[in-house]
Amino acid sequence: RIQKALLPSQRLLCETFPQHFILYKPKDIVSGDFYYLKKINDFVVIAVADCTGHGVPGAFVSLLGISFLNEIVVKKEVRTAADILEDLRQQVKTSLKQTEKDTHSKDGMDIALCVIDTKTNLLQFAGAYNPLYIARNEELIEIKGTKSPIGIHLKEKVFENHSIQLQKNDCVYLFSDGYQDQFGGENGMKFMSKRFKQLLLELCTTSFDKQKETLENKFQTWKKGRKQVDDITILGFKV
Repeated sequence: RIQKALLPSQRLLCETFPQHFILYKPKDIVSGDFYYLKKINDFVVIAVADCTGHGVPGAFVSLLGISFLNEIVVKKEVRTAADILEDLRQQVKTSLKQTEKDTHSKDGMDIALCVIDTKTNLLQFAGAYNPLYIARNEELIEIKGTKSPIGIHLKEKVFENHSIQLQKNDCVYLFSDGYQDQFGGENGMKFMSKRFKQLLLELCTTSFDKQKETLENKFQTWKKGRKQVDDITILGFKV
């Protein structure tokens, strides 16, 4: 209940993105995944994050992530996607006492984060490993994240900021890797990103309720009674 209370409300999601869906399936009672939404004046900050581990350890890190994002976005009023991730990385490293000399704590998160100017529909994207997908004109556009996590890392990279002008009927997708990493099918293989991309491309012209329903059904069919291997979060929307 505590974790759910900190996630964006359904009312806020509907007010911000009338056309959207959120598929949120924790592996355990609490989740190492979280999704985030804040609307401040003409800007919307939206993200999906996958914290180290799942269950209680992952949930602790997720609570930190939500708290830090609120401080960065609301109090500090940072409006550049890459700068938000840079600030988030420093906050996580400091709070978890992660230093180059002591790398025992490697907790952190992968995240895909967007800042949208609602007046111009200009979308900024920055990712820590996780990408962004945009379905447009029967094509799936992938904008890759920077290969560096939120947290301590031997080869730390500066997060890249991407700017994309959204067009009418664009479908935007943020997600963790839990859906793609699920074992199943005839041979017990992972679902993988290729199948995931193809599925989203097939679904993007349908309603968002239908997209969520189909993704859920496809997951259950693929899993075939096997255990869910990780937390799952998929967030799709139109501006």
